[in-house]
Amino acid sequence: MNKISVSLGDRSYDIAIGAGVLVPEIERVLRQLPEKKIVTITDEGVPEAYARQIKNVAEKCGIEYHLIRIKNGENSKSFKVLETIVNQILDIKISRQTTLIALGGGVVGDLTGFAASILLRGVPFIQIPTTLLAMVDSSVGGKTGINTPCGKNLVGSFYQPKAVIIDTEILRSLPEREWLAGYAEIVKYAVIDDAEFFDYLENYRKESGSYPSRDEDFIQTIIRKSCQSKAAIVSRDERESGVREWLNLGHTFGHALEALVGYSGELLHGEAVAIGMILALGYSSELGLCQASDAEILENHFMNVGMDVSLRKLQERVPDKQFSPERLLDAMRHDKKVSDGKIKLILSHGIGKTVVMQADDKGLLVFWQKKLSNNNR
Repeated sequence: MNKISVSLGDRSYDIAIGAGVLVPEIERVLRQLPEKKIVTITDEGVPEAYARQIKNVAEKCGIEYHLIRIKNGENSKSFKVLETIVNQILDIKISRQTTLIALGGGVVGDLTGFAASILLRGVPFIQIPTTLLAMVDSSVGGKTGINTPCGKNLVGSFYQPKAVIIDTEILRSLPEREWLAGYAEIVKYAVIDDAEFFDYLENYRKESGSYPSRDEDFIQTIIRKSCQSKAAIVSRDERESGVREWLNLGHTFGHALEALVGYSGELLHGEAVAIGMILALGYSSELGLCQASDAEILENHFMNVGMDVSLRKLQERVPDKQFSPERLLDAMRHDKKVSDGKIKLILSHGIGKTVVMQADDKGLLVFWQKKLSNNNR
């Protein structure tokens, strides 16, 4: 087992990573709780076996156990679902020492963390991510929140968990599409500031007989490397006033696509981020910040591992959605990273070299027109 520390003073916590660590780590954490009551929040897509393991450990430790299950999917990150689970938790007669456990992907983690931050003005919570994307991204760093009709993650808080438990055995049952969506976030860490890590991923792809690999050593290596990168950034900049902005590479473009698709299963978050990163490097090359070949290298990497990163194919899958340059630009304007009325973009001087810039609306509109036109030919 590997342990990585997120250093934030009295709010510091460890990320435990390993195969089969769920039961021993949850027992270690539960035995340290100040109150013998926990509430696990999970979704319908998470196998019941994992919640049962937590329940068994709780009973062994003499802890009162409650379970709340929500529908899976991005639409559960809403005011309506938040209100429902908050009322269910309050009905249990909790105190400020009652611990919530987020057992699921990014939706469950974001929703549970936000609920924890507002219940009784703050109760402790633990992250147990069950998707690769949540393991390397949303479970670490304390970003919590919900979506609104105006955009993604526009209501939320910075609220750190007490622990993150990453059991890589859980990934054995993860569908390939979900695996690849998480892999996109791993590539992001390489693209923002670690060209050597990108070379490692690219060389592994070339040398591996099957890809994406489910080899345990490879999985633990890329998860550990990603969590180390995020922990280092969050420890330096918890509330995203500087270097943590880099972690949004591809997200402003990607969130715009998600908004137009309607946060449906037609476009997973990791898929949107992959497309968004390619667009961000493409836009960077338009501005003369990097070479056009950088975007091509990134796009080819995603395609070679089996990801569908084509705007044209996305438009074909959701023909009822109008992907117009104007609508996409408007969606970008609703992104939470807009500052002084201007869109702030995370761009690139090349793979491994990130830069933050305010974008020109006219230039973005022309860029979207060009990209949509190219994909319609």
